[in-house]
Amino acid sequence: MESILVLTHPEEGVLSKASLESITAGQELATQIGASLTVGVIGSATLPTVDGARLLVVEGEAFAQARFATDAAAAEALCRAASATIVLAPNTSRFQRVAAAVAHRLGGFIDTHITALKGENEGKIEATRWFYRQRVEAVVSRSQRPWILLVDAGTHTPFAGNSAAASVEKIAVAAPQTRTTVCGFRAPETGEQTIRPDAKLLFVAGAGWTKKQSDGQIHTEEAGKTILRFLGLTKASLGSSKSLVDQGGEGNSVLPFLTHMNQIGQTGATPRHAKGLSTCCHGEEPHVVGWRFISDRRAISLDPNCGWTRGKADVVYIADAFAVMDKLNALLEAK
Repeated sequence: MESILVLTHPEEGVLSKASLESITAGQELATQIGASLTVGVIGSATLPTVDGARLLVVEGEAFAQARFATDAAAAEALCRAASATIVLAPNTSRFQRVAAAVAHRLGGFIDTHITALKGENEGKIEATRWFYRQRVEAVVSRSQRPWILLVDAGTHTPFAGNSAAASVEKIAVAAPQTRTTVCGFRAPETGEQTIRPDAKLLFVAGAGWTKKQSDGQIHTEEAGKTILRFLGLTKASLGSSKSLVDQGGEGNSVLPFLTHMNQIGQTGATPRHAKGLSTCCHGEEPHVVGWRFISDRRAISLDPNCGWTRGKADVVYIADAFAVMDKLNALLEAK
């Protein structure tokens, strides 16, 4: 009989949305194959009650911060305490660093970028995952145990839990010797926040914003103000096509707040916002691939033959993006 462990970690004292989605994935899989379910947490957090599941936690100052040595030790201890054959965890940077090492220590196997799980009565488990920068989808099944699966965010409904007090078992783990000390956080000075993974809307800017407009002039500064104004009013997340991000290295006019962190599509970044609005983009295939998980896709373009119109967007507005966005900003401010 399979034993499922959902590994999680808190962010600022509570479980993140990605962790709650992994709990949902674990619940659904446990129900499908009739397996036992355990939820393991690394670090102190406010835990929801998960019906029918054990709750394990590794606490302590050494495990409060993300660090390879301590996270790997805690994850290994939780896996052994739960006698887990299937381990689900959110595909966060914290678990990405340590999951492969934990699989090696346990003599198991690991797969990442999991988007769906299916279990059968005979105990067979199939995992849907992406390969090659999330452009190739595959369904894999393995007999090797334990099998660690990192679940992509945005693929499951976050677990809601209930208000009942959770009964938690504390797992004692001797903190490994470390050579690093976390003394605080320092972030570089930045301007407007543009990356919001949980935003309902993804606004994508293409290279057309920095090209010559109808008056024969380039209006990059005006474009930047218009885009930041829209982001401030809607709290949308900002994405960009590769061509616009790369223009800075080619000596061309650029939007100063764009970096490669905003780029979607060709780098394998596939955001999962509910809605997407593409402006001044051409609908190239690498860029569109990054939109595969967005259900409502709209675009603004002056070209009626733009690639977005060929079945890649639900709605295409044939209009000048500067004029449309100025009008939209005015309506938002009035509202």
